[in-house]
Amino acid sequence: MRLTQDIAEGFARLTLSHLGKRYPFKMDLVYNGPEDVREPAEHHPIFHGSFDWHSCVHGYWQVLRLLRLYPDMAGAAAIRARTDEMLVPEKVAGELAYLQRPNSAGFERPYGWAWLLALHAEAARHDAPWAEALEPLAQAFAERFRNFLPKMTYPLRVGTHFNIAFALTLAGEWAQGRDPVLSSLIADRARVWFAEDRDCQAWEPGGDEFLSSALTEALLMSRLLDRDAFADWLDQFLPRLAQRKPATLFMPATVSDRSDGKIAHLDGLNLSRAWCWRAIGGALGADHPLATTTEEAAQAHLAASLPHVAGDYMGEHWLATFALLALE
Repeated sequence: MRLTQDIAEGFARLTLSHLGKRYPFKMDLVYNGPEDVREPAEHHPIFHGSFDWHSCVHGYWQVLRLLRLYPDMAGAAAIRARTDEMLVPEKVAGELAYLQRPNSAGFERPYGWAWLLALHAEAARHDAPWAEALEPLAQAFAERFRNFLPKMTYPLRVGTHFNIAFALTLAGEWAQGRDPVLSSLIADRARVWFAEDRDCQAWEPGGDEFLSSALTEALLMSRLLDRDAFADWLDQFLPRLAQRKPATLFMPATVSDRSDGKIAHLDGLNLSRAWCWRAIGGALGADHPLATTTEEAAQAHLAASLPHVAGDYMGEHWLATFALLALE
């Protein structure tokens, strides 16, 4: 299955319904004093919907990407109106002020940082003032990456928001042609952490993971190495893919309760794995012996969770973003 205009319109309709939905909302906040007891929208003038800050950020990324791909789709005018209202300098200044508070250094690190850069990169592809408005915020997060990565001794290989390979994949796309220092730093750290990895056992998923530690690492390396070098690296990292092993990477996760926000992460795992499998296959090339294997794995994971993008708010406030990555 691939993205169509009908699917895009459904995703946009779903996401627009909660970009401005103020409650429930999960704050990432260290209280520095009683003055911090305020409404979420007062702390976050833009990103106060979609249950949490990072989901709101990538919700905007999602609708802007859909708008660019299908500029005449139903909902296009509503996306433009919402973005014109929210992605403006004075509201960005409010988001920037939150980052400058004491005890905010770890705010949304690294997942939210990466998604904000992805949103800025997508906004820059539109003939609109949105990217210019977001520029100070994007630069603030790029600076955080530049400061954080050199002192990070070990990679974060988990399958949740702290996964570093996923974050560096998004941040690396933003840095390409914009920030040569960050781009070089990402490539250097990825090679230090991952270049010598061999025979990954892929003991996953954990019970609340939405990213594959193994596949996000492979995805990142596919962006940093040329085709032949990546094929050689992958053959050592996952040497038995042709035999569909490790089996854990080919078996879609079972989601037992979609009303439980953490267990619902597993639908995201299936969708993000589908994205990774397709991207890895694309990096290897259509004539590679693993091309069919990677596409079949992607399709199996899509089939498991694409029907569940909507239905319960614990999933529908964010799953369409990962469905879009997998389908595009």
